[in-house]
Amino acid sequence: MINEVFMPALSSTMTEGKIVSWEKSPGDKVEKGETVVVVESDKADMDVESFHEGYLATILVESGEVASVGSTIALLAETEAEIETAKQQAANQKDQSSGSQSQAPSAPQEKEEKQPSKANTQQTPSRQNGRTIASPRAKKKAKELQVNLSQLQGSGPHGRIVAEDVEAAAGKEKQPQAQPSAPAAPQRQPQPAAASAMGASGAPKGDVEQLNTLQNAVVRNMVAALEVPVFHVSYTIPTDNLEALYKKIKSKGVTMTALLAKAVALTLQKHPLLNASYTEGGIQHHSQINIAVAVAMGDGGLITPVLQNADSVDIYSLSRTWKDLVERARLKQLQPHEYNSGTFSLSNLGMYGVDSFDAILPPGQGSILAIGGFQPQVFATPEGMMGVRRQVTVNITCDHRIIYGAHAAAFLQDLAQLIEHQPQSLTM
Repeated sequence: MINEVFMPALSSTMTEGKIVSWEKSPGDKVEKGETVVVVESDKADMDVESFHEGYLATILVESGEVASVGSTIALLAETEAEIETAKQQAANQKDQSSGSQSQAPSAPQEKEEKQPSKANTQQTPSRQNGRTIASPRAKKKAKELQVNLSQLQGSGPHGRIVAEDVEAAAGKEKQPQAQPSAPAAPQRQPQPAAASAMGASGAPKGDVEQLNTLQNAVVRNMVAALEVPVFHVSYTIPTDNLEALYKKIKSKGVTMTALLAKAVALTLQKHPLLNASYTEGGIQHHSQINIAVAVAMGDGGLITPVLQNADSVDIYSLSRTWKDLVERARLKQLQPHEYNSGTFSLSNLGMYGVDSFDAILPPGQGSILAIGGFQPQVFATPEGMMGVRRQVTVNITCDHRIIYGAHAAAFLQDLAQLIEHQPQSLTM
């Protein structure tokens, strides 16, 4: 029996996945429940286990390539004798896919026969909705070898252009180049010139850089968020006492992020509506207070590790958990429940010197709090004197379908009261 290995849906928002690496090679024995491939989902790299025992007969989607959820990425033979049968099955599927999509009606082509072959390539499997379908490695090779992808016929799964297609095209088009004459003086100018032609991400200026899996997930979430009616409320909170507490307990491993998350979680106990979310026809009240905190990834994109039960976990454990979450998030080792179970979100840009900003509401949540930088400000004392204190401006974004302005204002008022006058309660 030949079994298919499918691209799994590793999260509710995942529509496609990228093959990070195959843990087995064609011909290898595979046990049921054994990891066969590592797949990059929306937010993390996940091990994918085999549902069957057998032999990995053939790989249809190579490392570095992307496949849609539910599509076949490999074939698994039940016995060694069936490996060749599986390979032939994969070859037949590839031929059928290429043949069915390359056929075109004969009559309409009478006027097109005089056109260059480029016109016919627009109907090949390597084109989809006017977009060239190529693996990330193929696109990188195309830039390096200066090959026009739109001119190529893909030989990969479902007509996808792979790196070998690019290399083959480059070999055909490569012309002998005359050796440059020796320069009269050492040339050190080209390096700065080349650098100036590159964008901040390393891609040549003017080129379109392909989004990675994580960035595409952020795009989908942000577009979905635009459908929600939201409002914003700002509040300025004195932070002298909170910062004094932080300096005392910082040496014990406490982070400012954990302190802010704890302060928000304790305040949410008094304002459960801010911890709720809209569901079709009603309000979803959550039994836990799980604080999701936005973290920028080094290779682009955004992820929100979740501090679960932040209101009931002590500040020292919360800080240790946060450090572990951030470390594993940047290694793409978080499990889905560690980044998609948030009930309230924090976004902190204070470390960049930002005074204030509005955050976009994440799908499935009712509120997100944007935190600016702690800044010294001149203020008038009750006695009519002038003084200087440190303070922070926070902006809350709320789903107006279930939360109103008065609810948000009351929440911010109590949060400010805790941070300004009762920061010691965060250590209890």
